[in-house]
Amino acid sequence: MGRWWAQAESRAAANTALLAPGSPMPREASDGRGLDQSLPEAAGEVHLTTVPGGDHLLPAEAGPPHGGGGRPGAGGELPARAGEGRGGCPGWQGQLCLPVPADLHRDHQFPALPPHHCLRTDGAETSGEPPKLLWEWLGDGSSPAPHEPAAGGRLDRHPAEGARHPADRNHQRPTWAKGEINRDIMLVLPLTFRELNTYEKLSAERLIRLAFPHITEPSCISAGAARTLLILDGLDEFKTPLDFSNTVVCTDPKKEIQVDNLITNIIRGNLLQEASVWVTSRPTAASQIPGGLVDRMTEIRGFGAAEMKEFLDQMFLDNRDLSSQVLHHIKANRSLHIMCTVPGFCWISGSSIGYYLKNSTDQSQEMTVVPKTLSEIYSYYFKMTLSSDWPEKQRETLRIEQAVNNSKKIMGSLGRLAFYGLLKRKYVFYEQDMKTYGIDLSLLQSSLCSRLLLKEEMQSSTAYYFSHLTIQEFLAAIYYYTTAKRAIFDLFTENGMSWPKLGFLNHFKSAVQRSLQAEDGQLDIFVRFLSGLLSPQVNKLLSGWLLAKDEHNSFRSQAISFLQGCLNTDYVISSRTVNTVHCLYEIQHMEIAKSVEEAMKNESLAGMLTPVNCSVLAYLLQVSNVCMEETNLSNCLTYNVCKSLLPQLLFCHNLRLDNNQFKDNVMELLGSVLSVKDCQIQKLSLAENQISNKGAKALARSLMVNRSLMVLDLRSNSIGPSGAKALADALKKNQVLLSLNLQHNVIKEDGAAFLAEALLTNHKLTTLHLQKNSIGAQGARKIAEALKRNCSLKELMLSSNSVGDNGSVALAEALKVNHSLQSLDLQSNSISSAGVAALTVALCSNKGLINLNLRENSISKEGGPAIARALRTNSTLRRLDLAANLLYDEGGKAIALAMKENRALTSLHLQWNFIQANAATALAQALKSNSSLASLDLQENAIGDEGMAALSAALKVNTTLADLHLQVASVGAAGAQALAEALMVNKSLQILDLRGNFIGVAGAKAMANALKVNRSLRRLNLQENSLGMDGAICIATALKGNHGLTYVNLQGNRIGQSGAKMISDAIRTNSPDCVVEV
Repeated sequence: MGRWWAQAESRAAANTALLAPGSPMPREASDGRGLDQSLPEAAGEVHLTTVPGGDHLLPAEAGPPHGGGGRPGAGGELPARAGEGRGGCPGWQGQLCLPVPADLHRDHQFPALPPHHCLRTDGAETSGEPPKLLWEWLGDGSSPAPHEPAAGGRLDRHPAEGARHPADRNHQRPTWAKGEINRDIMLVLPLTFRELNTYEKLSAERLIRLAFPHITEPSCISAGAARTLLILDGLDEFKTPLDFSNTVVCTDPKKEIQVDNLITNIIRGNLLQEASVWVTSRPTAASQIPGGLVDRMTEIRGFGAAEMKEFLDQMFLDNRDLSSQVLHHIKANRSLHIMCTVPGFCWISGSSIGYYLKNSTDQSQEMTVVPKTLSEIYSYYFKMTLSSDWPEKQRETLRIEQAVNNSKKIMGSLGRLAFYGLLKRKYVFYEQDMKTYGIDLSLLQSSLCSRLLLKEEMQSSTAYYFSHLTIQEFLAAIYYYTTAKRAIFDLFTENGMSWPKLGFLNHFKSAVQRSLQAEDGQLDIFVRFLSGLLSPQVNKLLSGWLLAKDEHNSFRSQAISFLQGCLNTDYVISSRTVNTVHCLYEIQHMEIAKSVEEAMKNESLAGMLTPVNCSVLAYLLQVSNVCMEETNLSNCLTYNVCKSLLPQLLFCHNLRLDNNQFKDNVMELLGSVLSVKDCQIQKLSLAENQISNKGAKALARSLMVNRSLMVLDLRSNSIGPSGAKALADALKKNQVLLSLNLQHNVIKEDGAAFLAEALLTNHKLTTLHLQKNSIGAQGARKIAEALKRNCSLKELMLSSNSVGDNGSVALAEALKVNHSLQSLDLQSNSISSAGVAALTVALCSNKGLINLNLRENSISKEGGPAIARALRTNSTLRRLDLAANLLYDEGGKAIALAMKENRALTSLHLQWNFIQANAATALAQALKSNSSLASLDLQENAIGDEGMAALSAALKVNTTLADLHLQVASVGAAGAQALAEALMVNKSLQILDLRGNFIGVAGAKAMANALKVNRSLRRLNLQENSLGMDGAICIATALKGNHGLTYVNLQGNRIGQSGAKMISDAIRTNSPDCVVEV
């Protein structure tokens, strides 16, 4: 049976080891590691927890105990009382032996336990010193229930939202100890791979004794007499990779075998079959475990926004302003912000930026730029370390010369240890390693070393490890950089036996090439640091400390050329090539990235995506703020480029892939991305591609499992009825998607019926676009029936669908009972007065509809009174579009009379309805008393000067109308003069469009005089009005005193090119903030 318990969470464990001795421990780091509190429910299962941030569950002081005496609170003898334990295990009491953390009493009012006490599962006290079991139990609360399907063994390394608030964890921590959960687990055996590294061979029973030397009969545990949890912490620190394919089977718990073989036999279930096993590791080492063995996997979550702020507040308890400034700088750099979800990195970054901000007032030459790159962050951190200038230590900074003299030798030795440890994937070192690399153990007690290298006393040896993996990588880069300048042989060959390799650049190229060949990214951060040491800013920071001043100048340009050459990969983009762009960022050469980012912002990427630019684009998709807002890759991608960018597209929030001629094979790719559990795409636009029903089915399969996508735009494709059916079936299960756009997809009547069926069960979709799909009256009826029961849909777009009167009647019946639909678009559907009569009857009782679009139908003047009746009764409709119908003056007058009573409508479109002066006069009368209408569209109606005069008189008293559209309304000079008089007193009108009339010079002069007085108008369109040069000059001159106008259009007025320039210059001089089109 599968023995791994898998649950996926996210990136980054807290790293508590970064704190210098005596420094205050941030509460988030000391109390929280985001662990799920679910444990294996059945004997024989294993829970794998990945910790990408570089830390593990058991702290340094929480390793297996010494034999007899042990550390304080560990080891000792537990009196044997045979028969008391569950299952009668001799030598063990049967209680759940959990240590009580020091702050547990404080936070939860536990009785103060004297030494040699531990908690029973029922909360009672038991005499006897507790063995070292588990440091603390924390909960994230986000894991699936044990019965949910396993995640298939996938490890995900991208950051997600942080763990719960510390108060939640404080509440959850003692629940296991009090027996509220996992009551059947009777014994916890914690071991670290650091400890296991010191043994060549072990048996299963001896392994148990490592955790509990006091147990007299370990065979009762190995035989499954008691439910046991075995914790193996830090698989990535194990000296021997696990080889499951060549496991030598062992079922004898007393037989001593190689330690790596022992672990694989335990995981396979050959040994300790009834024990549940919990392994922690970094993701790269966790991949040693075959996926088929995984039952549940957990990945520790990093910080969310609130946790990051709280963490920094606790770092700078005495200076909240400084904490806010540090957080501001972190958020301003997306790449840095993402990495700071790792608490350990957040501590280093916070310390470095805080150090910069506090010392930047010195105005020293090297303190002129806030640290942004990784190399700058760590350079500040090391400068702070070398100078002993720590925030929590109030003491004077050592002189630079003294600091260098005291630290250079030990830094060189630590750097060599760090570099060759990194190559060997070795992160834990022992006394023999220290002697091998010439490190004086007595110097390790210095304050400098204690900040960089931590010490852990174990049962049989002493282990050392760098306070964070990135500290080891930075020291390794410093060592490589300084040594490469004089090295003769390849530094990657430790014994020095290799072909000669002379010159720093050759060594630099070797390091970059090695990193490109390491598929797991083992050397990624190392080469970023190495590149960063060539940047001018880092050289300024570290010159006189770890680097020689200005020595980077002779290498930098050639290093940049080499890195750029590494990006010519024939469109094969990997995390290695993206890391190469990170190296260019570290070396502070970002010209290519800036040009690609600018092209993406301007939607001009088409034809630019060379192999180099593709790699740069992949980098930008991770770190660019432009991509964060909207990733617009329309009209520029091919299948191969899209395929290579998939890992980066996974984390775009708003992704536009319009007009790329994508076919169904690309939909298969995108479907795989959408199916990934940590997909972050919230909006996806695939408009104007070549997607058929097969592509729609691929997307539909992903929607069955996707938990992020809220908006999907597939307009102008060809998915057809079967594609619509696939998406409809997905909607029956998907409860995340809010908006679906299927405009112009040939789904027809059958497709509409499938979607209607989905609307009966889907309670999440709020917007559905079905324009131009030929669904007909029958399709409209199906949707109408669904609307009678659906209460979630807010917007329904059905324009250009041949709905007709029959479909309108069906929709009207739905509107009588549906009060959740807010917007209904029925444009261009051949609806006549009969259809609109049914709709208006429904409006009399409907309480939800806000926007109704009946533009471009066949509503005659007989429909006007029906609409008027609805407007007198309805109190919710805000926008009504009746443009391009056949209302004439009779219908227009009926609606105008109703507007005297209506107090809800804010926007009325009557464009191109054959309305003339009579209807315009009626509308003017309504405007004198109406206090709700803000926008009136009468364009392409021949209202003439008479109608204009009536509207102008109304504008003198109306205080709500803000937009007035009168394009092509037969308005002449007289009408313009009347309007100008109104503008001198009106204070509400902001948009006035008079395009396509003939107001002439006289009208222009009148309007100019009004503009000198009016302060409310913002946009004025006088395009194509026969103004001539004189009229245009009048308008331009008037703007000198006008401070409200922001846009003027004077195009098409026979001004000429030279006149246009003169007018444009005059307007810009008189009103610099006004945009002019001449």
